[in-house]
Amino acid sequence: MARHVLITGASRGIGAAAARLFAEEGWRVSVNFLQSEARARALVESLRTLGARAEAFQADVSNSRQAAGLVERAEREHGPLDCLVCNAGQALPQQLITDTTDEEWERMLSVNLSGVFYPIRAAVPGMVRRRQGSIVTVSSMWGVTGGSCETAYSAAKAGVIGLTKALAKELGPSRIRVNCVAPGVIDTDMNAHLSPEDLAALAEETPLQRVGAPEDAARAIVFLAGPQASFLTGQILRADGGLTL
Repeated sequence: MARHVLITGASRGIGAAAARLFAEEGWRVSVNFLQSEARARALVESLRTLGARAEAFQADVSNSRQAAGLVERAEREHGPLDCLVCNAGQALPQQLITDTTDEEWERMLSVNLSGVFYPIRAAVPGMVRRRQGSIVTVSSMWGVTGGSCETAYSAAKAGVIGLTKALAKELGPSRIRVNCVAPGVIDTDMNAHLSPEDLAALAEETPLQRVGAPEDAARAIVFLAGPQASFLTGQILRADGGLTL
């Protein structure tokens, strides 16, 4: 039977690219979205043309009840989860910490950290019972290095890395692997505010002399999810073209 992956925040960008790659490899794909329903439905239709079983599920993964319901609905539709990809995230414009409001700080932690914790907490019991499964979280290069004027986002993404390492130790005895992809500058909607000049400057700073495509990070996700990475857990794979070296 084909393996089943649930990807949060999968209607566009890295999540959508990962969904396509999983489908190409024969996985059943559960696509989570919050607001971009039209994009999610269109993605599901494109996955079906590849011969994959796919469905879209709306849920706010920063809400514990909705995250639990998402896992339940995905497993009801496609069977037990073989992999959970926690990709949903949100960024703020660059700003000083003194300009960051309480609401912005709380939202960053809610979406970028709680939105990883809640789906994992819901998925883990089934994986533990079956003694198999993999979890891939998505952090950021700012979670590794910290970013000036990116305090809230950096803190939340660093939390994802800590969560990943702790869970790898906790779940390893149950044969569940937990790894993380930390993308660099990727050409997605999240970076749409960057000017062509900004992107060119960032490409110049990157050893590989380009910014990343969504597929660059997605390939790392699919690799960590699958059997090729069967002896990898607790790893932080920096898909950043060498920018954080």
